[in-house]
Amino acid sequence: MILTNIESIPSKNIVEHYGLVQGSTIRAKHVGRDLMAGLKNIVGGELKGYTELMKEARQQATDRMVEQAQELGANAIINVRFTTTSVSQGAAEMLAYGTAVRCE
Repeated sequence: MILTNIESIPSKNIVEHYGLVQGSTIRAKHVGRDLMAGLKNIVGGELKGYTELMKEARQQATDRMVEQAQELGANAIINVRFTTTSVSQGAAEMLAYGTAVRCE
């Protein structure tokens, strides 16, 4: 599956358009990560626990988006975007979306 954040795939022709595909996951913060984040807020630095959490969330959302595109018969997704939304205190949704296409 080809994934790109641009509107076309260089040297490929889009022969079929399947429309919007998306994948999402909702993740809650971990108490242990919150404690470490609180300490990092005092001394500064990267919140590695949250970085890993977001990396995992992006990957799961992307995998779900790709799965939906494959079910439609697509072999590429163009205009891929990511967005996050707060669902409740301590929980956020990671959404991956794009346009499923078949290209040659």
